[in-house]
Amino acid sequence: MSGQRRVPAWLRKDSDRLPVEGELPSFDGATGWLNSPALSAAGLRGKVVVIDFWTYTCINWLRQLPYVRAWAEKYSEQGLVVVGVHTPEFPFEQDAGNVNRAVRDLRVDYPVAIDSDYAVWQAFDNHYWPALYFADAEGRIRHHHFGEGEYERSETVIQQLLAEAGSSTSDSLVSVEGDGLEAPADWDTLRTPETYAGYYRTESFASPGGVVQDKPHSYAVPPELRLNRWALSGDWTMRPHAPRLNTAEGQVVYRFHARDLHMVMRPAAGTAVPFRVLLDGQPPGDAHGGDVDADGRGTVVEQRLYQLIRQPETVADRTFEITFLDPGVEVFAFTFG
Repeated sequence: MSGQRRVPAWLRKDSDRLPVEGELPSFDGATGWLNSPALSAAGLRGKVVVIDFWTYTCINWLRQLPYVRAWAEKYSEQGLVVVGVHTPEFPFEQDAGNVNRAVRDLRVDYPVAIDSDYAVWQAFDNHYWPALYFADAEGRIRHHHFGEGEYERSETVIQQLLAEAGSSTSDSLVSVEGDGLEAPADWDTLRTPETYAGYYRTESFASPGGVVQDKPHSYAVPPELRLNRWALSGDWTMRPHAPRLNTAEGQVVYRFHARDLHMVMRPAAGTAVPFRVLLDGQPPGDAHGGDVDADGRGTVVEQRLYQLIRQPETVADRTFEITFLDPGVEVFAFTFG
């Protein structure tokens, strides 16, 4: 949902000073394209271009998406081209079929370069999801922004570059109201950081004895779990990117402080893994996320990010538990909002 707002005078004045940061790099390394034939830097001359690096399980990008979608819709007839560059974070995000499904399900209608080999990422010397790069009609990078936020500033940059190219634009800004996964984080109550579950990057793992790499192992939850610590229970194999559950009734427990809790998960090929969620030992009720009912029941059916908790009221230190009723599930990351 979006509307219009006026550009603050101070913001427009600041956007008038845009340095040249370099030439628009090549998209030649893309392994495929969605919503468009292959695009090139040379072929985009004469257009203002916003390049958006993303990966479909990234909660930060999902919360940015409503703005990028609104800019593409509002300014396309005035000469703006938005190019999404999907560079995978997790192995399953390299699958073109998964990316295609995400583009469809998330209503990404602008051109998308599939960057499964990181060639475009490296051409831009990029290091972040999400990352926005703004190129003028002469093919020069004039601005960039990493991460969420600064949406007013980004839109005034678009307006400035379109004006430089000779397009007339209003001084109104889109007004976006994201919902579900696209809703803004509750930054005032967010106290728990993103956590990766595989042993390459995991932190704050609290199961007694620690991580046993690449071997089936029976894990347990400690008697007391401190804030921002997590643990496994049951028979799991801890792999570089994700622990994999070997037997039914395995659990993940996390002590967290945030309005929202999400997990990036996938089932074994050709399966669906049912689960149940508890919050402080009880079904979540009104605090259930979009992929869980009030009784805490849900199913891992595909490889993506799942919203499991969204608290409607007071946010406090809470204990989250998820029990998987069948084996085969892999857990890649926890994110919060």
